[in-house]
Amino acid sequence: ALKWLKIEDVWGVGRQHSKRLNNIGVVNAYQFTKLSDYWVRKYMSVVGLRLKHDLQGIPTLDLDTPANKKMIATTRSFERMHNKFEDVSERVGTFAISCAEKLRRQKSHCNAILVFLHTNGHRKDLAQYGRNIVIKTDYPTNSSFDLNKYAQLGLKAIFKKGYHYKKAGVIVMGLTPEGQSQLTLFKKPNPKHIPIMKIVDRMNKAYGNNKIKFGSQSLGRQWKMKQEKLSPRYSTNLNEIITINV
Repeated sequence: ALKWLKIEDVWGVGRQHSKRLNNIGVVNAYQFTKLSDYWVRKYMSVVGLRLKHDLQGIPTLDLDTPANKKMIATTRSFERMHNKFEDVSERVGTFAISCAEKLRRQKSHCNAILVFLHTNGHRKDLAQYGRNIVIKTDYPTNSSFDLNKYAQLGLKAIFKKGYHYKKAGVIVMGLTPEGQSQLTLFKKPNPKHIPIMKIVDRMNKAYGNNKIKFGSQSLGRQWKMKQEKLSPRYSTNLNEIITINV
């Protein structure tokens, strides 16, 4: 097929290069692939050399596999301020479970978890408070049960009554690949968690996120960003189509 493709019709070969190639007897793509790499690089730069390799079926651009994250975070500003432990606890538990799902997605375990919360710094009329805590897990884990447990322990340690909280978050750290985790001698993960997590992930993937929830999560709550300044979706939502007043 390359013998039938004129050199001037090859994408990436401009008018000047076509003239130069014609002057040395190269009139089709096949003849171009027979030139030496040295000549092509000298007169057509590295771009021309890549083009030659592409025509020869030699890959020139490696597709890098995205590296796994070194830490995973789930944080949110609340839609309104909360001063009850139960309300903040439900949200922190949801954040921890979300981190666990992300860990399993990239086939990693974590060895530590950070929990933080703070009040609204813009409300100078209210008392301000903010704190975080890092808890080392007893063993590497990506179980939603385990991470929710550690998140609740952390929240109990830093939560104080009398404050109106606006934001909280969970960050899992010390990530290691699933197959390379070092277990401890005295404390081991519950083997029942692995098949349960697989079923939960499979069902959420098949029927939509958060279809399977844990007891600590609110069954009716659907988490989403505040998006107070989100631009109207003129082209994708009929309810937000642009209107013109004449």
